Amino acid sequence: MPTPLKQQQSLAHALGLQKALYFKREDEGPFHSHKGRIIPYLIDQYIQEGFTHFALSSSGNAGYVGARYIHEINKQRQEKISLDIYFGAQAHPEKVNRLQQYVSEHIHTHTVARPLQELHKLIHNNPIIKSLRQSKDPFAVQSLAPLAEELIGIPDLHAIFIPTSSGTTARALGTYMKKVEIHIVQTTATHPIAGMFDTQFEEESRSDASAIVDRIAYQKEIVKEIIKKSNGNGWVISNAEIKQAQSIVEIHTGIALSPTSALSVAGLQKALRSGYTPSGSIICLITGA
Repeated sequence: MPTPLKQQQSLAHALGLQKALYFKREDEGPFHSHKGRIIPYLIDQYIQEGFTHFALSSSGNAGYVGARYIHEINKQRQEKISLDIYFGAQAHPEKVNRLQQYVSEHIHTHTVARPLQELHKLIHNNPIIKSLRQSKDPFAVQSLAPLAEELIGIPDLHAIFIPTSSGTTARALGTYMKKVEIHIVQTTATHPIAGMFDTQFEEESRSDASAIVDRIAYQKEIVKEIIKKSNGNGWVISNAEIKQAQSIVEIHTGIALSPTSALSVAGLQKALRSGYTPSGSIICLITGA
């Protein structure tokens, strides 16, 4: 189901943009996050291949989507699907609590010190369990083709600003939107991809944008080349810049963005402060909580 695409004329004027600015509201999708496009697609693909047990590591959004989706499809199945979700101690508590209503004999959550390592261990010891790690899954890029299709028809489209952790969304949109600048936005706490482009920041030990957690960024070299070929860039954003973006968005649109979603606007602001002058319309991807 397509998510809302809304022009933000007042905000564009406040930012000094001469061209149109759009919000792509993935937070208003059925799963309240762009993960709602990826995780169900992967699950459906691998159920067709015969898998009935899945596992993933998550900061919150992917775990919620996976738990909710499997809960729904299990209502229609005699042979139930199982899911193990690994969270770190720093996972967003509201997100973790939100999915507890779906925990059952088939859906389990685990809070561990090193969720990705625990996921690897589980998969290694149990080859019948399928990992839903998006950054290493070829179907993840395919799952976002509909998102690209919803964006490509915007008049005079020039660039898209994308909050990203592993780089999967940026890779997908760069694959399907060849003539659009790809700008990725990460945080001063976690920036393995954006930090290859942007060095104008001071490290922070934690970020309010808690969904940006992938410090390894398995596909960072692929994403780096996509960004360069698109003439895009990477932007590293502080907690103070996140709050500033949240404030200006709420003043001029009435929308209360989560810190992670606000990264797209904060990245655009930093680009403009750095002398960026877009020659066409801009999209800020509002990824969700």
